[in-house]
Amino acid sequence: MMISSTQAVPATSDVPRHVAIIMDGNGRWATRRRLPRTAGHAKGVQTVRRIVEACARRGVSYLTLFAFSSENWRRPADEVTLLMRLFVQALEREVDRLDEQGVRLRVVGDLDAFEPRLRELIRQTEARTAHNSLLTLTIAANYGGRWDILQATRAMLAANPQLAQSPESLTESQLDQYLSMAWAPEPDLFIRTGGEQRISNFMIWQLAYTELYFTDLYWPDFSAAQLDAAFQWYRTRERRFGRTSAQVEAQAAS
Repeated sequence: MMISSTQAVPATSDVPRHVAIIMDGNGRWATRRRLPRTAGHAKGVQTVRRIVEACARRGVSYLTLFAFSSENWRRPADEVTLLMRLFVQALEREVDRLDEQGVRLRVVGDLDAFEPRLRELIRQTEARTAHNSLLTLTIAANYGGRWDILQATRAMLAANPQLAQSPESLTESQLDQYLSMAWAPEPDLFIRTGGEQRISNFMIWQLAYTELYFTDLYWPDFSAAQLDAAFQWYRTRERRFGRTSAQVEAQAAS
C-alpha cells in the first residue's frame, strides 16, 4: 500500500526499498557502434536481466522499469514493431527464470492498445508469478504519468460520484488508491541512464520526494557495479521530507 510522502514521513534505509528506472540510450548505444537501433534494444533486454538479479540480491523489494511510454508510439513504425516483438519474447523466455528467482511480475499502463496475444501473455505471466515475494518487478508499458493521474481520477469519480458535488472533501488518500501502482510504496531512488536529466512523464505523482540519479551511461552498459554506485550516492542523501537537518539528526539519535 502506498503511503504518501507528502502526508507522512516514510521509513528509509541504506538500501532503497523501491527503485524506478528509465532505461534510456539503447538506440544511441547501437548507433555509436554502427548497428541498427533495434540491436540496442535487444542488448538492453540483457541488461534488464542483470539488474533484476542484482536488485534481488541487494534486498530491493520493488523495481519498476519504464519500458514503453505513451509517447513512444511516435517513433518509427518498424522500431515500435520491434519493441513489441521483444516484449513478447521477453515474457516467453524470462517467465521461468523470474519464477525460479522468486520475482513477481506486474505490468502497468494502458494495455488496451496492445494486440490480444501480448495482453494474454501479460495476464499469464502475472498469474504465474503472483505467489512470489522476493522482488516485485513492474514493467510500465504504454504508460504515462499524466495518463495515470487521469485514469485514477476517472475511476475515483466513477466509484464515488458524490465527490463531484463536494470536491473540497477530496483527499490525496482517496485518489492514491486508484493509481496504477497503489499497491507499491513510492520510489526511494529514480535512475535514468543515457545522459538526459528529466523524468519524461514517468510516475509524476509518485516521484514527489524520490531521489533522482542521472548517469551518462547508455542502458546496455549499465551494470551491477553501476547500480551499486547509484546506491552509494543514494546513501549520501539526507532525506528530510520537508523537515530540517536538525530534526532528521534528532530522530536518528533517538
